[in-house]
Amino acid sequence: MTDVDIRKTFLEELTNIAPDIDPVDVGEDDHLQDDLELDSMDFLNLVSALHQRLGVDIPEIDYPKIATLALAVGYLNERIG
Repeated sequence: MTDVDIRKTFLEELTNIAPDIDPVDVGEDDHLQDDLELDSMDFLNLVSALHQRLGVDIPEIDYPKIATLALAVGYLNERIG
C-alpha cells in the first residue's frame, strides 16, 4: 500500500466519522483534535475504523503518532509495511 493509498483511506475514514470535515481542507499538519475539533469518542472511532480497514492495531500509547495526517500516513505505512 502506497502513501497515497494510506492517505486516501485515512481521509475516507475520517470523513465517515466526521462528515462535517471536508478532506480537501485537511492539512498535512492539522491536529485532529486541536485543529479539526475531533472529540475523543470520534478519535477512538477513527482508530477502530483504521484497524478494521487496514488490519493495524494502534495501541493507546501510539495515539500521538496518528494525531495529524502526515504523522498517521508515516505511522500506518510502517505498521502495514
